[in-house]
Amino acid sequence: MGKGIPGLEGAYHIFFTAALIFLAVMLVLCLVRAIIGPRVADRLVAVNMMGTMVMVIIAILALMLEEGYLADICLIYAMISFLAVIVVTKVYMGVYQQKKEEEKNGGA
Repeated sequence: MGKGIPGLEGAYHIFFTAALIFLAVMLVLCLVRAIIGPRVADRLVAVNMMGTMVMVIIAILALMLEEGYLADICLIYAMISFLAVIVVTKVYMGVYQQKKEEEKNGGA
């Protein structure tokens, strides 16, 4: 990026580095949200956001390092992250429905 224009390569490098630092800070904040909750829905959204931010970080690194294989890794990570969120949601819904049935049967 910016091969023909003098100084543009350095500007891109500074911009990408700043974006990576910002995303790293936001990733830590999402991790804190995933740990403290307070609800399971908050945790699921935080984990999903963390997966999205990791994908963006990998994409920025692919641009910075000019390595095409990192884009492939980013796509694979996107699929795995999506499936993980779906599985965790299904597990949570099963536990929630089981507790609801136990309360219904225990109270009646």
